[in-house]
Amino acid sequence: MTARYLLWRLAQVAPAVVGIALIVFVVIHTAPGDPIIAIAGEHGDAAHYARQRAKFGLDRPLPERLAAYLARLAQGDLGFSYVHGRPVLGVITERLPATLLLMSTALALSSAGGVLLGVLAARRAGGGTDLGLRAVALLGQATPPFWLAQVAALGLAVGTGLFPVQGLSSARHGFTGWRYALDVVHHLVLPALVLTAGELALTTRLVRGGVVEALASDYVRTARAKGLPDPAVVRHALGNALLPVVTIIGGRLGMLCTGAVLVEAVFAWPGVGQLLLSSIQTRDAPVLLGLFMLVSVAVILGNVVTDLAYAWLDPRVRYE
Repeated sequence: MTARYLLWRLAQVAPAVVGIALIVFVVIHTAPGDPIIAIAGEHGDAAHYARQRAKFGLDRPLPERLAAYLARLAQGDLGFSYVHGRPVLGVITERLPATLLLMSTALALSSAGGVLLGVLAARRAGGGTDLGLRAVALLGQATPPFWLAQVAALGLAVGTGLFPVQGLSSARHGFTGWRYALDVVHHLVLPALVLTAGELALTTRLVRGGVVEALASDYVRTARAKGLPDPAVVRHALGNALLPVVTIIGGRLGMLCTGAVLVEAVFAWPGVGQLLLSSIQTRDAPVLLGLFMLVSVAVILGNVVTDLAYAWLDPRVRYE
């Protein structure tokens, strides 16, 4: 991959972000519902509503508001939250670490576990191990994370008491240092495993299919004919088999910023998923816009990282 291609891809980020900002702004600000009613309540008088609309600039025409938003966005200003009374950037960054912790843990577990299980199934293709892993993977991929989260919360948290039901940490204990870190890990186990289940199933099936196809190719037969041991042959085939997996992982990088909204809701995980739900309920348009812009940039950069990984995994891939 040349530096020229990389610069060209990065130059595409700004136009894409502007286009997304235009679409999302218009959709959010023309959607049914009045954010002022959600903020001030349903029993205020007309004068109070008018003052609130003027305060947040909602009394101006939509094109004027859009131009002002784009001007602020160009300066890195995401606006001011109607509900929180603070800059949107501060509201989001306050919640972002919890979601990044949850999603990065689930992504790492599902990626590593999926590769290992996929290779195990491919090496025993058609056997009992392969059929069992494929059945479990299909079941895991078909199970809704929201339903699985409720089952885990009721069965493993409430039912056994082995895991906390909700939250990021136990506030009543006031842990510090390594005890606080262990407490966070304890709270992280269930939501991370729930999110891992679906991703693990998909990665396992992709790796299994790719490795089975690669093991039947000519270059693998040549490697076997040269006397390479089976583990070396599998590693040789795994490089090409990982290309579709890289695509999936690259696409999931964008989801690190929003997390699994419903899973966060079940476990009361204080991340941006919870923030997204509350902002929809209160029609906090600036926060919603900030979240959508954050996800958009993350998805675009995730695609660029995917291209870089493609060229690293397969030297035949070259971008000009």
